[in-house]
Amino acid sequence: MAKRDYYEILGVDRKASGSDIKKAYRKLALKYHPDKNPGDAAAEEKFKEAAESYEVLQDDQKRAQYDRFGHDGLRGGPGGGAGFGGMNMEDIFSQFGDIFGGAFGGGAGGGGGRRRRMKGSNLRIKVKLNLEEIASGVEKKVKVFKQVQSEGAEYGDCQTCGGTGQIRRVQNTILGQMQTASTCPQCQGSGQSVKKRPSGSDEWGMVRKEAVVTIEIPAGVEDGMQLSVRGEGNGAPMGGVPGDLLVVIEAIPHETLQRNGKNLHYDLYIPFTDAALGAQAEVPLVGSKAKITIEAGTQSGRIVRLRGKGLPAVDSYGQGDLLVNISVWTPKKLSSEECELLEQLRGSENFQPDANHQEKGFFDKVRDMFT
Repeated sequence: MAKRDYYEILGVDRKASGSDIKKAYRKLALKYHPDKNPGDAAAEEKFKEAAESYEVLQDDQKRAQYDRFGHDGLRGGPGGGAGFGGMNMEDIFSQFGDIFGGAFGGGAGGGGGRRRRMKGSNLRIKVKLNLEEIASGVEKKVKVFKQVQSEGAEYGDCQTCGGTGQIRRVQNTILGQMQTASTCPQCQGSGQSVKKRPSGSDEWGMVRKEAVVTIEIPAGVEDGMQLSVRGEGNGAPMGGVPGDLLVVIEAIPHETLQRNGKNLHYDLYIPFTDAALGAQAEVPLVGSKAKITIEAGTQSGRIVRLRGKGLPAVDSYGQGDLLVNISVWTPKKLSSEECELLEQLRGSENFQPDANHQEKGFFDKVRDMFT
């Protein structure tokens, strides 16, 4: 089933500001919150759908990626494709403090507690891809070093906040006593602290270990594009929410083919004789080759278009073309016999360019092909 547009889900315009997006999400979250709709599976699904939309659109980088490439541009992000996990109720409730100011609990149960689950930081890596891998999509296994909870680490209630995750203060004012609550600075709202820290671990009982992560990279990705593998970043102590692994694509230049979006370009040099008499020529494709016909009288700068021989679009709509730019090659050295033959042709009327033989320039023809 095709995913709905995130802007449509939140009911906002594509140019909506961050505050408008936040307000729209808050309204939907309050309406479909599980505590207000117990046992209603449809309401829970809408609740998750709204949270997924907000998760993307409130992040400038993810929003720009979504605006450009759609859902496939967020491969591995919320609700991503195969090999990537979606949002769950734990993820959603862990972020409620920023949206509702503690109106709902931070645990998976909703309104029961005030504790917040800690969240691990994101990791960023670069993955190099050649043109063949970009054309077909590829599975990559990469090694990363990330923070994980140490075996043997033990946790208990934070002594500063008594396990509530909140520090409450009562102040006397002219209007009477006023109570305020803020996140506990000692446990960062988790309500827990480290009671036993194994040797070699940090103050939270975390250690750095090597892990192998499998990344499914879709066909058609571009240089500089960023994918997000949910939950494969640094871990968080006390069973918190792990961060994400951000994968930046680095395209390796091809020896002969140049990329422009989903189209490929190839410069083909042919001798004067082939241009005048016509010939067959072989051109490279991604992973194979193709033959094209050079018509007699071909002029330098002519473009031959091979439809569907380019790259797939990352949004899965359409296939690009291969554009072959033909250039006539002029020899720099000639034998005396070759010079004599060409001198005989020099005065021929067919070898004198005139207005009827002129063709459009290279850039004019490229422009015409796309208009």
